This record gives sequence, C-alpha cells and structure tokens, in this order.
Amino acid sequence: MITLTVNRQPATPPTAELMEAITKLGEEATKAGVLLDNAGLAPSAQGSRIELTGGRLSVTDGPFAEAKELISYALYDVRSKEEAIEWASRFLKVHRDHWEGWEGQADILRLYGPEDFAA
Repeated sequence: MITLTVNRQPATPPTAELMEAITKLGEEATKAGVLLDNAGLAPSAQGSRIELTGGRLSVTDGPFAEAKELISYALYDVRSKEEAIEWASRFLKVHRDHWEGWEGQADILRLYGPEDFAA
C-alpha cells in the first residue's frame, strides 16, 4: 500500500496535465495488473481520531495537529519492494513535472497476508 502525504501545496489547483498524467499512470498500472485500488482522501478536518490510552477511549475531531496531510492511497500487488518504489516514484515524478511547487512524500507499507501468521 502506498500512501501520499502533502508537505507543501501551491495556491493554484492541480493542472489538467497533472490529472491527465495521473490517469495515464493509473491506466498503465491497471493494465500491468498491479493496481488493485486507489482513491483520494478528504482532509483530516472532516475526520475523527479514536485513541486508546490507559484503557480509555477518546474521540478527537479533525483537523489533526500534524502539518502534513494524508491525501490519497493506492493498493498495489507487486512482486517486490523495489517494484513498489518504482510505481511510487513515478507517481511523485508526475507531480514534480506537472504541478510546480508541490511537495510531498509516498510511504510504502506491506500488507500482511495469511502466510505471515502461524497456523
């Protein structure tokens, strides 16, 4: 799973060229059989955080204190960490190439499967 976090976003909206490049990359990943799901995420101001501390549950409405905002995710079925890095890098490159001033990061996390747990 790859998550995308924005660190700095220009005042201008995403360009049509960026959206076209993202669509093209998504189509390529789908045709390659590696992209299983992806979506944008609403701002944390519209969310809530449920926390368990000291045996007590607490609910906090967003926005959350972090300066960075988690904005999307993509679920890939790839053969290796290196292949995941390649897809994530390509996604960040289309942002670099088509939305000047945008800065962010992609985090790659492996999902556990049944094979990861003892019988």
